Amino acid sequence: MKTKTFIVAGICGGITNWLLSSLSYGIILADYFAQPNESKRAFIYLFLGCLALGFFLSYFYNRWAQISTISTGAKAGGFFGLFIALTSGFTKMAMDTSITTELFTLDIAVSICITAITGGIIGFINNKVR
Repeated sequence: MKTKTFIVAGICGGITNWLLSSLSYGIILADYFAQPNESKRAFIYLFLGCLALGFFLSYFYNRWAQISTISTGAKAGGFFGLFIALTSGFTKMAMDTSITTELFTLDIAVSICITAITGGIIGFINNKVR
């Protein structure tokens, strides 16, 4: 695994994930999902969470799967997005009675799309940065 590729792809993937999540959950679907408080602390933790996903996908793609195309990256990202969304969704359903089945389903669909695009970006960068 090349460290440079891992770092560049992880950062770009994390930023992509953060931008898409902010656009999707914070603007387009703001009426459906709870919004974080406007503090600097919330912003930092949301950004760090997105970076963590970017580095997770980058590590997996570089270390084990050798994913270096947009299409393969998007497919793997969508797969990861599905199971990450199912894990967090079922946990939210168990802990928060205000989560509806419709909201659960919408969150899964949005998560799959965001993670697929993030994965595609990471796959593309893996092919370009050597």
